[in-house]
Amino acid sequence: MMPDKPGPSARPRRFFAAAMLLLAAAFLWLGTWQVQRLFWKLDLIARVDARIHAAPVTAPSPSAWPGVNAEKDEYRRVTASGTFDHSKETLVQAVTELGAGFWVIMPLRQAEGTTILINRGFVPADRREPASRAEDEIKGSVNITGLLRMTEPGGAFLRNNDPASDRWYSRDVAAIAAAKDLTNVAPYFIDADATPNPGGLPVGGLTVVKFRNTHLVYAITWYLMAAMSAGATFAIFRRRIA
Repeated sequence: MMPDKPGPSARPRRFFAAAMLLLAAAFLWLGTWQVQRLFWKLDLIARVDARIHAAPVTAPSPSAWPGVNAEKDEYRRVTASGTFDHSKETLVQAVTELGAGFWVIMPLRQAEGTTILINRGFVPADRREPASRAEDEIKGSVNITGLLRMTEPGGAFLRNNDPASDRWYSRDVAAIAAAKDLTNVAPYFIDADATPNPGGLPVGGLTVVKFRNTHLVYAITWYLMAAMSAGATFAIFRRRIA
C-alpha cells in the first residue's frame, strides 16, 4: 500500500519547522561571529594599552603618512618638535571630565617644512579667547609628547563642522588645514600629554581611551535565540510523532 500523503495541517508544521531550523542556523552563525568580534576587540584593547604605556617614538614622517591607520597607529605615544603658530589656533567644542569647553588645536611647524596639528588640551568656555591666556603662547622650539590620533571628519552627532564660521565640533585634520591655509599637514593629530603649560592652560592629558565591548552579550543573545529556534523545531516534530 502507498503511504498516506500528509494532510493539509501537516504542511504548515513542516514549513514552520524548516523556518525554525533556518533561523537556528542563522542565529548560530551570528553568535559565532560575535565571539570572533569579541576576541578581536580584546586583542585591540590589549594592543592599544601596550601602545599607551610604551616609550614614545618619533611621530610618523611624510614618507610614512600613507600607511598611517587606526588599527596599528592610533593611541601610539609619539614625540614631535617644532614651533607653534599661535595665529592659526582652532577651538573645537569639547566635553571633558573638567566640564564643557574647547580643545585648543594648534599647528606645530617642523624644521623640515611639515606641519602637525597638536591638540594642546582643554580650556573652559570663559577662557576661549587667546588674550585671556596669553601666558600660554610658547615662543620658540618645543618638544611635544602625546598620543597619535586619527582625523575626525565631518563633525559630531547632529552637528556638522562649519569652517566658514570657524565653528568646530570634531578634530577634522583636512578641514582645519584647509580653513587655516596650512600645507604639507600630517593626516593625523597629536593629543598632548599632561605636561603643564605656562599659566596652567590648556590642560593636556585628557584623552579618553575607551572601547565599547558588548560582543559577549550579543553572542549569548544570538546563541539563546538559536537554542529557542531549535527547541521550537523539536517541539513541532515531537507533536507530529505523538
